[in-house]
Amino acid sequence: MDTAAFDFDLPPERIARYPARPRDAARLLTVGAAGLCDRRFRDLPYLLRRGDLLVFNDTRVIPARLFGRRGAAKVEVTLHKQETAGRWRAFARPAKRLHPGDTLDFAAGFSAAVLAKYDGGEVELGFPLGGAELIAALRQHGVMPLPPYIPRPHGPEPTDQVDYQTIYAARDGAVAAPTAGLHFTPMLLAALDEAGIGRVAVTLHVGAGTFLPVKTPTVEEHPMHAEYGELSPAAVTTINAARAAGGRVVAVGTTSLRLLEAAAATDGVLRPFAGDTRLFITPGFRFRVVDRLLTNFHLPRSTLFMLVSAFAGLEPMRAAYAHAIAAGYRFYSYGDGSLLERAS
Repeated sequence: MDTAAFDFDLPPERIARYPARPRDAARLLTVGAAGLCDRRFRDLPYLLRRGDLLVFNDTRVIPARLFGRRGAAKVEVTLHKQETAGRWRAFARPAKRLHPGDTLDFAAGFSAAVLAKYDGGEVELGFPLGGAELIAALRQHGVMPLPPYIPRPHGPEPTDQVDYQTIYAARDGAVAAPTAGLHFTPMLLAALDEAGIGRVAVTLHVGAGTFLPVKTPTVEEHPMHAEYGELSPAAVTTINAARAAGGRVVAVGTTSLRLLEAAAATDGVLRPFAGDTRLFITPGFRFRVVDRLLTNFHLPRSTLFMLVSAFAGLEPMRAAYAHAIAAGYRFYSYGDGSLLERAS
């Protein structure tokens, strides 16, 4: 499949630099058989049905971007996937000057060794700390890993510590926010509860690979980075019960959707899951679990625009994005959202 099929013109000013305040004041475009409709995110309780089930990703973003030195040379790394305790895959700049055996110093008493070097500016780092100790060191010396499309010339701002985190984040490990969830507020969650709309949490630790554009001529050539996810037996029971009762499964974000579809067997049965997934969803994919998708507006030629095109149809999504651009919707992590109906 030609990557150019997922290209479109996105004016740079459409990429949001800051979130809506309050969060649930963000705009929400509904996309489905009935066409397009402009709403607000706080309208969500009226757009779903009693018995529907929202599936949230409860991962918590860690301050995974580090600035340090290799000797006298400056270096920047963004951790993106934990391999074992104290061992992380990371994107480094400038990576070409790094070699296995190098030591990167980030602060007094906090350093890492370069264990391996890969293509695309990727390295593997070994820290003398692991688990909670490493997370504590990252909180002290790291910064929030905002995507490169949100310019912060002087580094992340203090408000990003809160803005780039969902209010229900519970499990450390993500290096990118599950951004559809950034729109939820305590008031909105209470309204959803009152409307009889259920919710359940799953975990997918989002990696920085989600930012990587598809640069290959064809979609099939693009290498997907692995992300670790967990779908508990209790969550599976809740989801299966909602489906059996006629409720619709509404994935909050592409991360929740990818985990659910990775855990589904070919017969559609959902089973507990714990491990890595590299699921790459493109048009032609057969969805087995998710009926509706809440998601932000994504960038041209991105794996995420390919995913929403697979879910709702390429032409409907091209029309929806053209409408969103013309109507002034705000794109990407801090931008507005959409509620998509599955095409088939």
